[in-house]
Amino acid sequence: HSPMYFFLANLSFTDLLFVTNTVPKMLVNLQSQNKAISYVGCLTQLYFLISLVTLDNLILATMAYDRYVAICHPLHYTTAMSPGLCMLLLTSCRSLSSLYGLTLTVLMSRVTFCGSREIHYIFCEMYVLLRLACSNTQTTHTVLIATGIFIFLAPFGFMIMSYVRIVRAIFQIPSASSKYKAFSTCASHLAVVTLFYGTLCMVYLQPLNTYSLKDSVATVMYAVVTPMMNPLIYTLRN
Repeated sequence: HSPMYFFLANLSFTDLLFVTNTVPKMLVNLQSQNKAISYVGCLTQLYFLISLVTLDNLILATMAYDRYVAICHPLHYTTAMSPGLCMLLLTSCRSLSSLYGLTLTVLMSRVTFCGSREIHYIFCEMYVLLRLACSNTQTTHTVLIATGIFIFLAPFGFMIMSYVRIVRAIFQIPSASSKYKAFSTCASHLAVVTLFYGTLCMVYLQPLNTYSLKDSVATVMYAVVTPMMNPLIYTLRN
């Protein structure tokens, strides 16, 4: 019931939904002759993909704040991370991620497809659909980049600031064993954040016209491999 495990349980649940959104259809496509997906089904998959990757990102930022309070203000941890605040943070993360996913999905629904409708990919993803569109996608792409900077880079910057303060606090601990113990509580979170943001930046921090097959591999990394690795990383650490 501690805040760390409360957020970890929700991260695991989000990862489970994450892979449920993409992997079953992907496995069907690998075994079936008919690899079609309906227009509504594609937009639905896109909505959950955007919402869940955003929720993953926000929960990781919240967990960084939890570690910051635990290490830098240990005596205030119980009151600072109260159950009410934890629930409020989680509700805010879910609401913001759902709103972001809905916004981008509505924008994508206004895009027209008049040419080839064959997706050379394993699931419906924002950049892939924008490459197929025959209408003007400049507005949609601009909104994607602008909101993406706020939704993803702002929490990432918050995590960096948290860890800068954590490292500073750890170096002030006189005992070497205590330093190791303090740092080891953050090791799992750092590993997951590095894996998640590394693959995410490879895909989206680039112009739309440079998106290629190698970037689809990176998308599989954050959409399939990262959710699979998260439970392993945290379980082995525990």
